[in-house]
Amino acid sequence: MTWRFPLVGVVAAGLGVLAVSPQGAALLDELREHLEAAKPKPAQTKPAHLPAQRTAIEEGRTVVRLSAQERARIGIRTEARPSAAHREELQAYGSVLDLARVTDLTNAHAGARAALQTAQARAEVSRSALLRARTLGQYATTVQVEAAEGTFQTDQAALAAAESQVRTLSATAQQEWGPVIGRAIVERSPVITRLIERTDFLVQVTLPPGESLKGPPAAAFAEVPPQSARVALAYVSPATRTDPRIQGLSFFYTVSGDSGFLPGMSMLAFLAADRSVTGLSVPEDAVVHWQGGAWVYRGVGPDAFARHRLKADPPMSADSYVVEDLPGGTEIVLVGAQALLSEEMKSQLQVSGGVDDD
Repeated sequence: MTWRFPLVGVVAAGLGVLAVSPQGAALLDELREHLEAAKPKPAQTKPAHLPAQRTAIEEGRTVVRLSAQERARIGIRTEARPSAAHREELQAYGSVLDLARVTDLTNAHAGARAALQTAQARAEVSRSALLRARTLGQYATTVQVEAAEGTFQTDQAALAAAESQVRTLSATAQQEWGPVIGRAIVERSPVITRLIERTDFLVQVTLPPGESLKGPPAAAFAEVPPQSARVALAYVSPATRTDPRIQGLSFFYTVSGDSGFLPGMSMLAFLAADRSVTGLSVPEDAVVHWQGGAWVYRGVGPDAFARHRLKADPPMSADSYVVEDLPGGTEIVLVGAQALLSEEMKSQLQVSGGVDDD
């Protein structure tokens, strides 16, 4: 009978024989290496297909390319902006003033005026009484005439004191608040009434040191926190004192009481300057902030956009930035700049993660 042994058994038997001597052990290790190399390798899985890369480095800048359909889906809107002259706005600093002193002066002046009218009436009565006593001649006693004269002199002194008090309060109001507000306090005009009733608030706006204006800055706006919406300020007069924290020229304005401001609050204010700047007007909504800088996206080719950095403290006009270093007609992304920045950052994350797009 013929026996047929499985190959595995033969190999195992051979291995057992080889392991008996040192030479056999070396041969056994070599055989094991050959067996390991002959093992089949696991199939390599091909990575899933990734979307086409939308960004690329071109001429040292990152360019984002989006088709018309992609721009419509994201909601990107662009416009070619002309280069023109714009009246520059100065950024100033405002604070809503506490009007307790204005109220005190107004009430004190009103009280002094009432006291003056009373003193005038008494002086007029005593003057008439003195005249009657003197015209009675022999029918008036010396005591009656002297009493009438004493009353008249007393009332005259009270009248002089009342007039002096009115003058003092009038001068104090003008010294503290200037001729416009001071006169309004004296006359208790509607401007003061609105301030006392908190229909309006008084705002002191101070320019940065070194800035000046040739005339009164009639056009001024303030930003309401936290939305940064703008409200108009109504010019009143030059201020009689500066803000000690800023040390610049100051002006008084009024702002509506329902604007969101309260006494003691600070604000950013924008005043129309005397000078103009030439450039592209870009609204604040079109500006994105990244890495400590302000940027806008502009067209650099068909369906291609790149970031353009604004200089530090760019000039502003009518609530918009004026970009001086771009030519007229440059296509500016007015809506959707944040989406372009997100697309740019997404590509940087993919590169840093070691993912290569097809």
